Amino acid sequence: MSHAVRDKSVPVVGTSDLARRANQRAGAARRVKRAALHLMLIVGVLVSMFPFYWTAVMATNTTEDMYRNPPALVPGTHLWHNIQRVFQTIDFFGSLLNTVIVAVATTALVLFIDSLAAFTFAKFEFPGNRILFRLLLLTLMLPAQLSLIPRFVLMVQLHWAGTLNSLIFPGVANAFGIFWMRQYIQSAVPDELLQAARLDGCGFLRQYWHVALPAVRPALAFLGIYTFIQAWNDYAWPLIAMINPKKVTLQVALAQLNTAHHTDYSMVMAGTFLAVLPLVVVFILFARQFIRDVMKGALRG
Repeated sequence: MSHAVRDKSVPVVGTSDLARRANQRAGAARRVKRAALHLMLIVGVLVSMFPFYWTAVMATNTTEDMYRNPPALVPGTHLWHNIQRVFQTIDFFGSLLNTVIVAVATTALVLFIDSLAAFTFAKFEFPGNRILFRLLLLTLMLPAQLSLIPRFVLMVQLHWAGTLNSLIFPGVANAFGIFWMRQYIQSAVPDELLQAARLDGCGFLRQYWHVALPAVRPALAFLGIYTFIQAWNDYAWPLIAMINPKKVTLQVALAQLNTAHHTDYSMVMAGTFLAVLPLVVVFILFARQFIRDVMKGALRG
């Protein structure tokens, strides 16, 4: 019988050692990948935030400082002076109040009407359901500028031209919001849940309010952010519809800071900086709701 002779100088590596080394290599690769991903996200955030930072820097300096070479990259000491000039040139707070009223009212009506229409399209069958929805999607292909003149004529006939009604009601329903909410409701609201609600005696509105809305809060938060920003930054339609110069919105008022012969860019940037601050607050509030609800859904899943 022959006996195998083992060379004691060669170490024997067990299966557990190989598995441990493989796990260590895999862990190191995951850490490198995670660090690279975080680095890319940080760079993306810095690039995205730079225009806002640059606006703040220009608002705190003078117009002459903007033309320096190299340009000023740190905040200056002229912010309050520039803000005072904005207040002296335009009715900032009056236009701000008009913009807040228009943006809040438009957002609230869009959230209600679009989600209600989307709930109907997504969960109820009626004659012409698909045809109407496809016609609704076709309106997304039409440029918004085509509707400016017919919309203004309609506002004149309703005696709304020059009032805030002309800015609120034309935008209370839009094809994008209905499409977005319909797609979300189809996957987030089970048919079995609605059938159980019907067995309990819930009608259409109770199904919408007590069953559908709690399940689609993340979609509503996104639509709220999108609609508020659109209404806040709208310039073309308020410029046409608000024939009363005392009831202009903030974007139209800020445009009045630009003069034909000389523009004080530091004053313009100061007004722009003040106009952006409410958007940041709204985004933070709605984004927190959006992220919190998404995380709850992920944990339940």
